[in-house]
Amino acid sequence: MPARLALVLGCAVLPATASAVEAALELAPCRVKGVANELRCGQVSRPLDPARPQGARIEVHFALLPALARRKAHDPVFFFAGGPGQSAIDLAGPMSRRFARIANRRDLVFVDQRGTGRSAPLKCADDDERSLLQPLAESADEARRMQRIRDCAVALQRLAHGDLRQYTTSIAVDDIDAVRAALGVERINAIGASYGTRVVLEYQRRFPLRVRRAVLDGVAPPDMVLPASFSPDSQAALDAAIAGCESDATCRTRYPQLRDQWRQLLAKLPMTATLAHPLTGREERITLDRGLLLGAVRAPLYAPALAAGLPAALAEAAQGHFGPLLALGRAMGATTGTLATGMHFSVVCAEDAPRLEQSLEVPGPDFGTHQAQLYRRICADWPAGRPPAEFYGLVPAQRATLVLSGGVDPATPPRHGERVVQALGAQARHVTVAEAGHGVLALGCMRDVVLRFIDAATDNEALKVDASCVAAIPRPPAFVPLSSAPASRP
Repeated sequence: MPARLALVLGCAVLPATASAVEAALELAPCRVKGVANELRCGQVSRPLDPARPQGARIEVHFALLPALARRKAHDPVFFFAGGPGQSAIDLAGPMSRRFARIANRRDLVFVDQRGTGRSAPLKCADDDERSLLQPLAESADEARRMQRIRDCAVALQRLAHGDLRQYTTSIAVDDIDAVRAALGVERINAIGASYGTRVVLEYQRRFPLRVRRAVLDGVAPPDMVLPASFSPDSQAALDAAIAGCESDATCRTRYPQLRDQWRQLLAKLPMTATLAHPLTGREERITLDRGLLLGAVRAPLYAPALAAGLPAALAEAAQGHFGPLLALGRAMGATTGTLATGMHFSVVCAEDAPRLEQSLEVPGPDFGTHQAQLYRRICADWPAGRPPAEFYGLVPAQRATLVLSGGVDPATPPRHGERVVQALGAQARHVTVAEAGHGVLALGCMRDVVLRFIDAATDNEALKVDASCVAAIPRPPAFVPLSSAPASRP
């Protein structure tokens, strides 16, 4: 699941001084890429297997960006990464800039969830950014990719922290609470996005008194069954992108046959294609199958600014020119970074894959069941933990919770947010940004909305924060080359 951001924390406040906290945790000055100011980094020692506290241990790392104000608030903001598999510390640069106003009064804390970043990482060979340079034929060969994932599982299990059953969300929230307790804070403000929202929900369920406010951006609830929801949600986002072109006079004139061209292109698969690698520029000849094409189409749907290029890219692909479409897909990967693949599958294979057979999701006609089948094959051999049965339940929120959805999100669209808000009850509010994709925290006025939500003195005031400004956030118009000649050719 292409990924995005964050999760939560909380525990008892013993208003400790900064020097006392640093002494207890041995926080050290550190630098993180993209952050101008110095941070304080530390780690807490945790049992790999909670049932064996005297057994193998791991270090859960975090980075704290101190608030600038002299009289700062005692409740920090915790950011946790999505994926599952992203490093929160690696996101400190963009997130600290995005929420600079929040950082004036509150410490920002970035915790690398176990299995990611610096916390007992479960990385595969393909997780290195240099893998983006590998030949297209190698990355496009599904059988070879499957074998590399199987090889990775074997290699990871040789590590001292390689018991892949110990990386579930439920276990991770115990680590998070340990960080919270070590920092000496009673409650935290939790900002999570994508998979990170699942961790927030689990933390709220397990430690309801430790959460002051929660923001869920693109909610992925525990009962979502990620591999099954990929198909209908991606289908809805693609249909919206094509419909958006059809409703726009300029785009419709330029690409009058876009929907038919897309269907005809799918009907031709598999096919042999010659295209230039989007990063190296080398021309390669590959077999283009349905999975590869749909993956290239799905990636830019996450960001409307990239999806705006889909009409042009699909029209070119219909003529046998796949370079623009592949470049759009790679552009999305470049903006989100790489995942710790081992942690990704340890979570999904434990929490989602066992429920695939019972899923009621109806696959989209174009996307079908390819992704679900892929995960089913991988998870058949992946050592997986077993979450407690109560993990899948949603319980009423005890403190104000803001749920955010992008109207054209291909991964966590509003239908999931609506269901979660109903379950969370009166302390939850749902805000949908109609023209947004996956993740709305950084869009337009949203960062001010979140600031006011967190700064509000009471839950009631937080839930009444004015978010009407999101209606003015536009969807980027379809990209049309500077040429008057129609792109659709006979």
